[in-house]
Amino acid sequence: MKLKTALVKLWAVASCCLTFGVIFFLFAYIFAKGAGAITWEFLTESPKGMIIGTEGGILPAIVGSAWYTGIACLFGATLGICTAVYQVYYCRSQRLSNAIALVMQCMAGVPSIVMGLFGYTLLVLTLGWGKCILAGGITQGVMILPFIQVRAEKALREVDQNLVRASYAMGMSRAYTVRRIVLPQCLPQLVSGVILGACYAMGACAPLIFTGAVIIAKVPKDLMKPAMALPYHLYMLLTQGTSSVNAYGTAFVMMIIVLVTNSLATWFAWRNKK
Repeated sequence: MKLKTALVKLWAVASCCLTFGVIFFLFAYIFAKGAGAITWEFLTESPKGMIIGTEGGILPAIVGSAWYTGIACLFGATLGICTAVYQVYYCRSQRLSNAIALVMQCMAGVPSIVMGLFGYTLLVLTLGWGKCILAGGITQGVMILPFIQVRAEKALREVDQNLVRASYAMGMSRAYTVRRIVLPQCLPQLVSGVILGACYAMGACAPLIFTGAVIIAKVPKDLMKPAMALPYHLYMLLTQGTSSVNAYGTAFVMMIIVLVTNSLATWFAWRNKK
């Protein structure tokens, strides 16, 4: 028994070390390759050059990614949290609840490229929006919807039910209880889930290829116009094979944004648990 326990512990420690080692190597490699390409001009100018991206910067791509991600979070978080609230506190049919869970599981398993085709067919062609920021953001919002809903449902189910029962015993309505007691109790988990969903959307390229991203554009100011995006810009630089330095610089900027947002999510959750 002691030998088995020791082997299990050794296997667990070795797996953790291997995982952290791979992640550290990946981050260190990108940082080493991309940090040298970061200049003030790279962060504040538009792409230039005879072959787009070999000169200039990535400011339109940074702003475009912020627009896409913001719309995705607004759309995905609204539907995801509302679905979770309905499933936990309003749904009285077990079959319906199971059906919602099944739909979310199926959506979570849909490849991002298929989400892009869905957004292209519905938003770009059927509704006639064309390639634009709004179409890309909503498509990404559908993509991260199950990601947010599952975490929101888990957070809602972990709320102390004694507080809920006490609210009902005092004559408070279900809507008041959810709004004033339940949601404030699980706000850190909800915010963390939305921020992690934003990181997921920030790095997704496939949905934007069909719905909103373009190779070159100015800093976006209109939601009904297409815009650049960091993952799509990185994809184009790598497939063209013309500027590996700028490609690593773009990847470095994306990783910094993801690290900062994840750190903010962790800090916010820790701060509100105290």
